[in-house]
Amino acid sequence: MPATTGQATRSITFRLTALFALLASTVLLLLGLLVGRLVDRHFEDLDMEVLQGKQQLVRHALAATGGGSELGELSRLLADALVGHDGLALAVLRADGVPLFVAGDAEFPLLQLLPAAVGAPRPAIWSNAAGRRFRGFVSALDSEVGGGPALVAVATDLAHHEHFMRSFLATLWAVVVLAALATGVLGWVAVRRGLAPLQAMRREAAAVTAHRLDFRLAEESVPAELAALARTLNEMLARLEDSFRRLSDFSSDLAHELRTPVSNLLTQTQVTLSRARSADDYRDVLASNAEELERMARMVSDMLFLAKAENGLIVPERRPVDLAAEIRELFEFYDALAEEKEISLRVDGEGTALGDRLMLRRALSNLLSNAIRYTPQQGCIVVRIAAADGVVRLAVLNSGEPIPEVHRARLFDRFYRADSSRQRSGEEAGLGLAITRSILVAHGGEISVGREDEMTVFALTLPAA
Repeated sequence: MPATTGQATRSITFRLTALFALLASTVLLLLGLLVGRLVDRHFEDLDMEVLQGKQQLVRHALAATGGGSELGELSRLLADALVGHDGLALAVLRADGVPLFVAGDAEFPLLQLLPAAVGAPRPAIWSNAAGRRFRGFVSALDSEVGGGPALVAVATDLAHHEHFMRSFLATLWAVVVLAALATGVLGWVAVRRGLAPLQAMRREAAAVTAHRLDFRLAEESVPAELAALARTLNEMLARLEDSFRRLSDFSSDLAHELRTPVSNLLTQTQVTLSRARSADDYRDVLASNAEELERMARMVSDMLFLAKAENGLIVPERRPVDLAAEIRELFEFYDALAEEKEISLRVDGEGTALGDRLMLRRALSNLLSNAIRYTPQQGCIVVRIAAADGVVRLAVLNSGEPIPEVHRARLFDRFYRADSSRQRSGEEAGLGLAITRSILVAHGGEISVGREDEMTVFALTLPAA
């Protein structure tokens, strides 16, 4: 039950439906209150029009009244004026407070109303002893009766208006409730239809599996509001597809590369065990197996390094590294191999890069080893170093055969060999250039391969110290 309640609370449909119902109810309620206020104001204006008419009638009657027997005529005129106006109340008092005419149940609170009511812009409202509410005002009119201005109070019973307003408010609340329910139902239908593209996207995304990572959402068929979401999901699928492909390639490459040495070890061991052999024979077999196992260990170590590099787990140190000095030391290391093939080695220029010395040395060693391997007899290898604009550019040139353009883009892939005839030749495992690129990327640099002056060029760029 808690899970079901939580899902309902988090539902967009539920939230939008409740929001629609709340907004519609609020708008209707405010509109109803505004209409009620206007109606009440209209009733007040109508009452004032009637009351002011009666006040004018009393003014004329007082003006025509002198005193004595004429007071009886005044009472008759005022009584006739109230015929047909059951809700009206009227009181006329002399200046000394003696009532001249009183009609109706208003029970005017003259002592309370008179000081503030005379000349007030709006009428006053009060209740009598029976609880009936009245709206009226008090005014002082010129009169010869009583030797001073007469006080005239007029009022009208609000019972009729209040009955109308009660009915109006009751109807308003009923309409608000019904409107809230209707808006909720219609809003739920509208939201469901409006979210239909999102539901379609959910169904399409649910069909994505490890075997369908090439699936992409149709961005052009979804509403504009969801196009950005579809684009983001497609970009996520592309990243997942690339990561899954690289992981699959990694597993395939590793299995493929390990299968041959393991098969060799197994075959050699089985042949050796097929019959009794001398101690020297066993020693030779064990030495051969050890050599193969060492190569497998290096391969596993290199693959682990590449896996870490591709996942951003290689964090090199940042220290100044003299690249020319490193190249010269590596020349000394490869001097024997170079002399064997009569290859000349030369380094031109100076430059200090900012990076991890051991990792950069490994990258440079891979490039020089690769250059010596593919440089023909009596060829040459030149290393050029130049620093400018905050970077150090290092180029390793060798006079080997040109690398076809079709192979250059994949030359830094794992286990990729441009020449298939060189599969598993000697110590080569096809990981040297891939590791070199990973080291360069970890340092924020880059590497490329090209052709210059009839020589193959591996160009590196590194941050300068």
